[in-house]
Amino acid sequence: MSSFSTELTRRDALAVLGSAAVGLASRAIPSYPQGNDRIGKLPPSISEKSRALFRRLLEDSSYSGQIPAFSVAELAKNENTSVDQLMLALLPFAQSYSHAPISNFYVGVVVRGASGSLYTGANIEISGQCLGFAVHAEQSALSNAYMHGEESVPALAVGGAPCGHCRQFIEEFSPDGQILILTPNNPPRKLSMILPEPFSPAALGMKHGTLPIAEAKLALTQDSSDPLTLAALDAAKKSYAPYSKSPSGIALRSSSGRIYRGSYIENVAFNPSLSPLQVALAALIAGGESYASIQAVTLVEVQGAKISQRPVTETVLTAIAPNLRLEVLRATSA
Repeated sequence: MSSFSTELTRRDALAVLGSAAVGLASRAIPSYPQGNDRIGKLPPSISEKSRALFRRLLEDSSYSGQIPAFSVAELAKNENTSVDQLMLALLPFAQSYSHAPISNFYVGVVVRGASGSLYTGANIEISGQCLGFAVHAEQSALSNAYMHGEESVPALAVGGAPCGHCRQFIEEFSPDGQILILTPNNPPRKLSMILPEPFSPAALGMKHGTLPIAEAKLALTQDSSDPLTLAALDAAKKSYAPYSKSPSGIALRSSSGRIYRGSYIENVAFNPSLSPLQVALAALIAGGESYASIQAVTLVEVQGAKISQRPVTETVLTAIAPNLRLEVLRATSA
C-alpha cells in the first residue's frame, strides 16, 4: 500500500490558497473540481476487483458514505493491506465529495466505527453564508458514523493533522483521547498526543461523550404518520444535546425519494456543535445528491427549548433551496 497516493495535504492547499486570492472570492465551484468520477479518485494501484466492489456500492440507491464491515474486509484482502492503510488510501475518494466554493480547499476524511464499517466525510461550505456554518471533513465523517448508530469510533484518517476546531469536536467522540489519528507518512497518534490538556465533556458534568447514542423519549405534540415527519422525530430522539437540553432533528426528502436525517450534535465547547441541518446536508452529499434535489424539509424541536435551530435553518435553506418552506413541529418529553 505504500504506493497509494493520498489527498492534497493541508500545507499544500494553504500554499495554493495563498497564491490564488480569486479562489476565496469564487462562488461558482459547486464541488470537488475534478468532477464526480468517484472510482477515478481511487489510487491507481487499487485492483479491478476492488474497483468493481466500489461500483456496486455506488450503484446501490441507498449508499450514504458507509462501507460495510464485510466490504472493508474484502477490500483489505483484495489489496493485501491493513484497514488503517486502506483508510488512508481512500482519502482521495472521500475528498471527491467536498463542497468548498469559498475556500477551494478540499478535504476528505475516513473514520472506522466499532462495527468495522468505514465512513467517509468531506468539508462543506455554503456560498454566501457565514464561515461558522461550514462543516469540517472530520465532523462530516464522524456525524456519518453517528447517524449509522456506531457505538464508538476507534480511528480517523485525514490528509494532515486536524485543526484545533476538529480536535475539539473529536474529543467529544473520544473523551479518553484514545481514538487513533492516521495521517500519511506518520505513525498513528492518539488524540491525547495532539490535544494535551483537553476541554472535555467532564468539564460540564458529563460522564461520557457523544457515543454510544442515548435515545430520548420524545413525542410530537400532534400525531402524524408522515414518513418525513417521523424521520425528523427519530433524528431528534437520537440527538446529543446534554448542554442545552434542546434536542432537535431534521429530515430532508430529495427528488429521488430518499430521506436524509440529521441529529443535533453538541460539543462541550459549544462552537464546534453541529446543527441538525449540517448533519443532514452531510448525509445528502455522502449519498451523492445535491442541494438542488431537496424537495421538502421538516425540523422537530422540543417545545420550550433553550435554543432553536429554526432561524439558522431558514437562513441556510434560503441560500441553497430558496423555494422551500421549512416545516417546524414541536415535541415534548414522553
